[in-house]
Amino acid sequence: MRKPLILLLGLLFLISLEILKVYFIMPFPGSQQSDSISFAYFLHTNIWWLRILGVLVIVGPLLNSLSKGKIWQKSLVVLVILLYGFIYYLFNFRFLADKMFYEPKQKTFVNAYKDTTNKNKLIIGIVSGNKAKAYPIEIIGYHHQVPDSISGQPILVTYCTVCRTGRVFSPFINGKNEQFRLVGMDHFNAMFEDLSTKSWWQQATGIAITGKLKGSRLTELPSSQMRLGDWLALYPDSEILQPDTTYNKQYAELKGFDEGTIKGKLEHRDSLSWQSKSWVVGIHLNDKDKAYDWNELVKQKMISDSLNGTHMLITVEEDGRSFYVLNRTMNGQTLEFVQGSSKELLEDTQTHSSWKRNGVCKAGTLQGSHLSNIQAYQEFWHSWKNFHPNTITYQK
Repeated sequence: MRKPLILLLGLLFLISLEILKVYFIMPFPGSQQSDSISFAYFLHTNIWWLRILGVLVIVGPLLNSLSKGKIWQKSLVVLVILLYGFIYYLFNFRFLADKMFYEPKQKTFVNAYKDTTNKNKLIIGIVSGNKAKAYPIEIIGYHHQVPDSISGQPILVTYCTVCRTGRVFSPFINGKNEQFRLVGMDHFNAMFEDLSTKSWWQQATGIAITGKLKGSRLTELPSSQMRLGDWLALYPDSEILQPDTTYNKQYAELKGFDEGTIKGKLEHRDSLSWQSKSWVVGIHLNDKDKAYDWNELVKQKMISDSLNGTHMLITVEEDGRSFYVLNRTMNGQTLEFVQGSSKELLEDTQTHSSWKRNGVCKAGTLQGSHLSNIQAYQEFWHSWKNFHPNTITYQK
C-alpha cells in the first residue's frame, strides 16, 4: 500500500475516533436511536490506546510526506492535521456533556419566608425526617445533577430535560459515597459516570448499563414534582435551592420549560396525546408500569384506578401544574371519591369527608388524615415507553 494512502487512512481513523466517541453519547442526528452504548463505552475506555495506534500508523508516512512530498502534498497533509486538531478540540472541549453542563459552584438554600422564587415554578421536592428541600426544575435542569444532603444523608438530585423527568438517588455504591459526572446520554436520557469504577448509569432508571458495575442499581429516594406554592402548602418550613448566579445565562435558556413552551425541539412539548413529546404521568409499582395521558388527567382532574392490587387516586390541581398519585386505601378501607362542594375539594363517598387534591383531609370524619403518596413521575411519552417497554396505558 502506498504511503500517502496509509497516511490518509490513518488520519481519517484518528478523526473518526474523536467524532464517534462523542457522537454515540450526545444528541446528534441518529445517534440516540440505536443500542450502541457498548461500542461507545469501548471507545471511551480505550481511546488513548486507539489514538496511539493511529499515530504509529501515520508517523512514518507523515515524515516521508513532509520531507519528500511535493508542495501541494505537504500543504494537504498540514491542512488535514490542522483539521484533526480542530476536531480534537471540538469533541474534547466543546461537545462533551461535562464541558457544556456544570455542577453548581455554590449551593445556597433559603427558608420559605426569605425565598423570592416565583411560587408557580415547578420543583422536585424531597423530605427526610423533619427536613424538606425543594429544587426548582429550571435550575437543576441545566445542571442535570446536584449532589446534596438532607438530614445528614447524602443525596443526588437529578433531572433530564430531554426526558422531562427527575429522580433522587442515594449516591452510595458498595458502602461508599460516590461522586458522579455527566458523561452524555443514552436513548435521550442523561447518563452519569461514577468516579471509582467509571461505570455508566442511566438517570431514568438508576441502573448501570455498562462498565464494571453493569446491572447494579442506585437506591432511589422518594421525591415529588409540583408547583413550589403547592409544595410549601405541604411543607411550609422547606428550604429552596437558589440560583447560582454564575449560570444565570444558562438558566435563562430554560425559560418556558415548565410550561413546555421552550423553543428547543428536544424539550418542547407536543400538545397532542401519546405523541413522542407529549406528557404522561408514569407509575412503577410492584413490577408493573402504567402511564396516564396528561391531557386526560387535566381534563378529568381526578382518576381513580388500580395497579397490581394497589388502589390509586391520581389528581391534578386546577391550574394544571401540580399532580399527585395517592393510595386511596386507608385503615383497610378503599375510599371512592367524587367532586366536592368546590373545585378545590374532593369528597369520599364513604364518610363524606372533604379532601384537598394533595390527599389532605380538611373536614369531616377523617379530618387531619393524609393519603400516602405513591412514587410517580411526569415524563415525555418517548422516555417512559422506552425505559418501561411493557407499560400499560390508561384508557378512560
